[in-house]
Amino acid sequence: MTATARAEALHRLRAANPIDRAGLSGTPLGEGLEASGIRFVAIGGPLEQRWNDALADLTRCIRPIDGPPVLNEGGVYDGCWLESTGTINVEILDRFAPGIGRDTLLQFAALQRDDGMIPYKVTPSGAGFSQIQIVTPLARVVWRHFQRTGDRGLLRTMYDAMVRYDEWLARYRDTAGTGAVEAFCAFDTGHDLSPRFWFAPDRAFGGDARQVDPAASGVPYIAPDLTANVACQRAYLAVIADELGEDGTPWRDRASASLDALWEQCFDEVDGMFYDRDRSGRFVRIASDVLLRVLACEVGDEAFFAEALRRHLMNTRRFLAHHGFTTIAMDDPRFDHDSSRNSWGGPVNFLAQLRAPEAFEQHGHVAELTLTAGPVLAALAVADRFPQCLDPWSGDAGFTEVYSPSILWFLDAVERYSGVLERPDGTLWFSGFAPTRLEHAAAAEAIGYARVIHDVSWELTADDDLVDVLKDGLPVFSFPRGWRVQTDAVGEVTSIIGLAAQPVAGALVLPAGTVQLEIAPNERVTLSGGNVIGRSSVEFISPVF
Repeated sequence: MTATARAEALHRLRAANPIDRAGLSGTPLGEGLEASGIRFVAIGGPLEQRWNDALADLTRCIRPIDGPPVLNEGGVYDGCWLESTGTINVEILDRFAPGIGRDTLLQFAALQRDDGMIPYKVTPSGAGFSQIQIVTPLARVVWRHFQRTGDRGLLRTMYDAMVRYDEWLARYRDTAGTGAVEAFCAFDTGHDLSPRFWFAPDRAFGGDARQVDPAASGVPYIAPDLTANVACQRAYLAVIADELGEDGTPWRDRASASLDALWEQCFDEVDGMFYDRDRSGRFVRIASDVLLRVLACEVGDEAFFAEALRRHLMNTRRFLAHHGFTTIAMDDPRFDHDSSRNSWGGPVNFLAQLRAPEAFEQHGHVAELTLTAGPVLAALAVADRFPQCLDPWSGDAGFTEVYSPSILWFLDAVERYSGVLERPDGTLWFSGFAPTRLEHAAAAEAIGYARVIHDVSWELTADDDLVDVLKDGLPVFSFPRGWRVQTDAVGEVTSIIGLAAQPVAGALVLPAGTVQLEIAPNERVTLSGGNVIGRSSVEFISPVF
């Protein structure tokens, strides 16, 4: 392929005005995008229009509840939910509009109850306290927001609130004294319609999250996802405490104790799965996205994660459908792929897809993540809305629309796999898995992505062969499709990572010279001054059939 399509993409990129095209002028999201300088174009196919549709729908999810504009969950969900809107959604939104992310976080601290409980949701009707609903660790999101913005006031406010909430959870959600965290109802984990909670109540007893129904079957459950959440939460509270000049050691000790309780109470070595343990001490043997949730809370080493991929997450009889990770294992007779309702009983749910990168990236399994994201991106590219669920077989859009997790997944996917992404630690990712081979007529011939970072303009163009990167309008490096180039904050190349499912050979072209390389899936090549100084890799695990 010639450079013509990339040149056209660069020309279109420089003329692009997503604020006008998506109707964002004068909106909080428009202000955030203007400051970040983010633009995206695609030559051919529907991706560019869908990207602008995503921005237009996202701004519909940003509106005041009782104060400044904040992110709302969207779709049929009028308000902010701590398990999603206030955590993983904010983490992605922070890359586009950190001011909105800040206000979304602070409302949860402002509405904290006197006994220390943080509301599980905030809606126009007020704050909700009938369940806990924690999945992504709030402290990790707060820490990364601080890394991006340096907002010490927010860090202090949120730390104090989270300390009090940790005390609340320890007081009310460990009735058996195991050191783990218990679920009293289905909504504690947001697992609507999941067989995990058959014959358990939806909400805590009397609408009070401190109370379990004494007549309910099974609950309280010792819950692996809730326990893993608190373990990870405490680890990040230690980091925040250190930053604030306090001693983080007690938090590290508590995090370790939570991990011990997780493994002791909830892990089945034979199945290689985490299960709830019911009030009689029996495992609730439902293989669900609890596994992915636990892994996304930084539980387990590389060997454990690789085994989880082989046995479960990359297994097409278990969780790997063609259009994403299912919420119940497909070989479970209770699996239901009906995506037409708010169901965690089987369908691909975009909140699960949005949380998945945290598990894969931390262990270096980026090629598997890239592979599994492709059909999901194609499905959204040709969909008529941004839904909560996808049909695992067809990829057809399911329940609801204008749903912020699927909107943010789409925006994240474009940037994560073929754009310019600034990490919370200040490093930069230039990813070269251009969406030129998507199915269902979703492919582009070439794409362009731009972002301003610390007053420096970065531009990336890519086609099916090559990726070009420019800094303040001047070429700085190029590399083949299928690699990710990582740099420091000023753009000095520090490593190259293999995103593709097969080895990719080619050249990293730098102003000082050319480096010829073949990079395997998941391989990381470390460079200094344009010279290779190290290579490392983790096993690439293909889909298991």
